[in-house]
Amino acid sequence: MTQSTADAPHAAHAPHPLHTLAREHLPAGIAERWIGLMRPSLRLEKTGTEGGATGSAAGGAPVVGRLGGLPELPENEEWPVWEGHGPLSFVASLDCAALPSAALDIALPPDGTLAFFYFDGQVDDGDALVSPYEPGSWAGARVLYVPAGVAVAERAAPEGIQPYPEVSLTARAEPTAPYLWHPVVYGEFDPMPDDHPLWDEDFREAVWELSEGTEHRIGGHANPVQDEVETEVARGALGNPPWSDPRIQEEALRWVLLAQFDSDDDADMMWGDCGALYWLIRPEDLAARRFDRAMFTWQCS
Repeated sequence: MTQSTADAPHAAHAPHPLHTLAREHLPAGIAERWIGLMRPSLRLEKTGTEGGATGSAAGGAPVVGRLGGLPELPENEEWPVWEGHGPLSFVASLDCAALPSAALDIALPPDGTLAFFYFDGQVDDGDALVSPYEPGSWAGARVLYVPAGVAVAERAAPEGIQPYPEVSLTARAEPTAPYLWHPVVYGEFDPMPDDHPLWDEDFREAVWELSEGTEHRIGGHANPVQDEVETEVARGALGNPPWSDPRIQEEALRWVLLAQFDSDDDADMMWGDCGALYWLIRPEDLAARRFDRAMFTWQCS
């Protein structure tokens, strides 16, 4: 069983609502085992700022990044393009030095900047789609890492790309629970008959209600709109074998969430029908700063 970090001594005195929910709805032993599967994350929260993207939020929390606007890129870095389709849109950037990444269980860079780009259909009216199942489309989503100390300048958007409105972000550490159909859940509780407490309708409804609202996130468990994003990425990485192939579930356990960006009215971002964008990466690639090996998927309702 994975040990939970969410009840560590440095955490807030009051239990997180996810812990309370589990202890109210599940038998004691199962509740603690489910809590043990939780992983720490950074929830990215929108805020009015003082001093722009590098200042502080109105409430004093440091700004750690932003949605939209224009990216700052090195002079020798080309704006990401999906060859044969067109330029990608700039989605978000994160200041790694400002992120409280010590709260996470993934090895984010201690400094530098992460920039996220996605082919959102602006230049082709949504004709081409980026999918983990189509290797030819993988160039339609990119993560660029700019190390600290590299000279950068704001880059104008290419023709046909309308930048998203800029929205500053702060970060707050919080635990995340795995999607109930995630392979890590089956690994902990197998066998799971139809009457298993985790399938209880009241419990599932309570978990769903707690996850409502706009959710931008770094690390932790992804919050899928449809099904577990880890198996989507795993199947694509394995070359799209049949869904019954047991390797998919094994491979899914090798991927962790890097970033999740939700649809957001303030940033004028709508991913399909109220969907979300997800970038996942293997821990060894993250530690080696091989962000070119990150995998992307997206879901909508």
